[in-house]
Amino acid sequence: EADEIEAALDRNDRQEIAEETGDLMFALVNLARHVDADPETALRATNAKFERRFAYIEKALAAKGRSLDDATLEEMDALWNEAKSATRPADNAS
Repeated sequence: EADEIEAALDRNDRQEIAEETGDLMFALVNLARHVDADPETALRATNAKFERRFAYIEKALAAKGRSLDDATLEEMDALWNEAKSATRPADNAS
């Protein structure tokens, strides 16, 4: 499925990309079922982890008197990596 979505992205076919995205999501849910992981719980935990990391970025920028609009992609990537390290114990608890 991952190869199929890559091919759809290469063709820039929005309809096909949407269909392949759905297929990939279906495959991931099936994988979760096979490894006895609840896909909804896993997704909720990942969303919470994303929110913690994004909040870290916002706070780090605010501490510098800056906003997301002022930050470069490279700067946000660096802060994201900091957030991953700084929030890892909380992330693993999820």
